[in-house]
Amino acid sequence: MTTGDWSAPETEVLDAIVSGITNQQAVLATVVAVEGSAYRRPGAKMVIADDTGIGAVTAGCLEDEVLALTEQVLADGAHIERFDLTGTNDVWGLGVGCNGVVDILLEPLTVEYRPVAHAHEVAEDIAVLTVLDGERSDVEQGDHAFAHPTGAADYRGLSFETPTTDWPDELISTLTKPTAEMLAADASDSITVNWEGKTAEIFVDSIHAPPELVVFGSGHDVVPVVELAKQVGFSVTVVTFRGAADNKRFSAADRVITTSPAELHESLAFDTNTYAVVMSHNFVDDRLTLEELLATPVEYVGMVGSRERFREMQDAFAAEGHRFSASERDRIYTPAGLDLGGGTPFHIAQSIVTEITAIHHGRDPQHLTDQTGPIHARSTVTQSVDDD
Repeated sequence: MTTGDWSAPETEVLDAIVSGITNQQAVLATVVAVEGSAYRRPGAKMVIADDTGIGAVTAGCLEDEVLALTEQVLADGAHIERFDLTGTNDVWGLGVGCNGVVDILLEPLTVEYRPVAHAHEVAEDIAVLTVLDGERSDVEQGDHAFAHPTGAADYRGLSFETPTTDWPDELISTLTKPTAEMLAADASDSITVNWEGKTAEIFVDSIHAPPELVVFGSGHDVVPVVELAKQVGFSVTVVTFRGAADNKRFSAADRVITTSPAELHESLAFDTNTYAVVMSHNFVDDRLTLEELLATPVEYVGMVGSRERFREMQDAFAAEGHRFSASERDRIYTPAGLDLGGGTPFHIAQSIVTEITAIHHGRDPQHLTDQTGPIHARSTVTQSVDDD
């Protein structure tokens, strides 16, 4: 890829979508199907504007080719481009690092995508449903519907929005269950939908609000944690307890606030999509912060420090009549991080952010060479869905 930032985190790609809607001269490229192996899976995105790409649909193998299609897409509208990387094609099969067939949907970014921009701005989940093939139905290729969760934790409650094209009620009804399942699994895939004797191929793209990482501390060792977490797509808040918030030092953070452990609930909201790392290196502040965090739904509380320090902290809690329950202890990770070796601040930050990333994705860290089956999780939603 000759221009742009192919390694941009998902948050920056979504920022580019918001900008692209405004300038009306941008193209969104989305992987909608993969046969065999590929570097990216369905849902991977790239935004092209002013001959510059943000994001990636491969490991850099096809990005230039996608860039070259921008003018055609802006002139003619949405279409699907297939790239065969299996080695049987003289152009694509020579040393590109993949061994699969990749279908990429290219479409102009228009005001029709405003629901995605709004969901990104308010940090809400959304599913984008795009018609890939509607020849035997009432919808056409490129038509969109947007599914918004209505508060149910398992996404069973969805409201659908069709800004420019009416979708039949029977089609929406048939799509509700698989869309909810994909949102719950944070999965994206193409499905064939059958209703009232009609058929359409729909791509369901789950776009989740970025996970929130709250880092408690003001030392220099907080900086690499913030920077690495931002690079892998976390929204990062730094909380300091002494003096004014140092926004310059933590320039990569989304926000920096100063408060006290006892007033955390007044400054921050915590949910199951929030992760916390406590690294103020002040015993009293860390202990009080831990106490406050255990009263929230946060499922990961990383404590930077030795095991002996944490035993002393447990003794301090016990002296006040608080002994950790099994469920509380399961949420505390100390010393925080995975055993990756290395002792520099960036090594330590890497081990912490890697641990949080694995937990966020429900993974038990292991060597990929020891893993059987595909590296990337596959959608478990049935590829063909019929109305009841």
